[in-house]
Amino acid sequence: MIIQLISLYKPNVFRKYSLKYNIFRDLYELDLLGLEIRNLKYELKENVIAIIFSNNEICYVKEDVANGGSSLLILGTFGKLSKIAKLITSNGNEDLGYKINFVIHNYKLYENHIKIFDSSHPKIMGILNITPDSFYDGGKYFAIKDAEKRIEQLIEQEVDIIDVGGESSRPGSEPVSAKIEKERVLPIIELIKKMKKDQIISIDTTKAEVAETALEKGASIVNDISGLSSENEMMKIIKKYDASYILMHIKGNPSNMQDNPHYEDVVSELYDYFNEKINRIKSTGVKKIIIDPGIGFGKRIEDNYEILDRLGEFKGFGLPIMIGVSNKSFIGKSLNKKVEEREVPTIIAETLAMKNGAKIIRTHNCAYTKDAINYLKYLSGNDNSNV
Repeated sequence: MIIQLISLYKPNVFRKYSLKYNIFRDLYELDLLGLEIRNLKYELKENVIAIIFSNNEICYVKEDVANGGSSLLILGTFGKLSKIAKLITSNGNEDLGYKINFVIHNYKLYENHIKIFDSSHPKIMGILNITPDSFYDGGKYFAIKDAEKRIEQLIEQEVDIIDVGGESSRPGSEPVSAKIEKERVLPIIELIKKMKKDQIISIDTTKAEVAETALEKGASIVNDISGLSSENEMMKIIKKYDASYILMHIKGNPSNMQDNPHYEDVVSELYDYFNEKINRIKSTGVKKIIIDPGIGFGKRIEDNYEILDRLGEFKGFGLPIMIGVSNKSFIGKSLNKKVEEREVPTIIAETLAMKNGAKIIRTHNCAYTKDAINYLKYLSGNDNSNV
């Protein structure tokens, strides 16, 4: 059973769900949220529907014959949805009522209850690729002296996290061995710690072996684009070092992820993916989880834009959301921009992501991102400086 808050007040989202549930068109004018409950068993479905209708609330049903369950879409405000959750709980369905309240609570209080780090404003993750073939800066920092200059720049820009990667994840890229990856990243992690002892470092790797040695050297976050390809081993290491784990969505792997990816509803499908993976991770005792929808990783152009627009729906997990859009191909393809021409649309996309809930921005141009964060802080009244 999966529970997701849907941003029905957005025209494109309402259109999609009105087709799925045959929603009465005039309801769009009420500016309502949707609470979708998927994979609900028949007996529970009938009970929930009776509770909703007895309170004169609006509910739509879609049967899933293949899986022997149903999906419900309940329309209402936060207050009405919370009331329904209490009624469901009081009628004996405590587990379902608790889960609905959990999602609503996470969504409403998202800005205040992110526990991994101070969430008063988004954090900047500066990219440092120690690879010869990354799509944007492949080979640029491959030599130690060049990497050192980049580290100096990132430290001067006061980035919150430096993300060190030794294997390219661009579309069509092939994996490298753990030995090569460690030879690339470990000296760089040591160098960062020498230059700034308290700098937070993320290791961008899919390999448990690389993650462990990086954590030994001073990294404290594992950025794993594979979506738990080495689940058991990786989780043991994360727990051993009490590290944070970035769980990213990817369809396929970098060598084939852009071979005609397809989604019926990209946000709901990613939500289901995260729901299942997060439960598995938490069952191992790992608690510090960050989720990344994986912009550009097995996504069509329109999928990437829909994820950014509906990013707030992932707040229901109560976990920090990370976004990486920096100079990616979906920007270039949609706007006909070469890689070196994508910095302005990148910062626009990053600003949209932060407005919609992103707490970490993984980026190449950290100075621009910092300006955007300060701009958003000023708009929200959190900046007391004289402007």
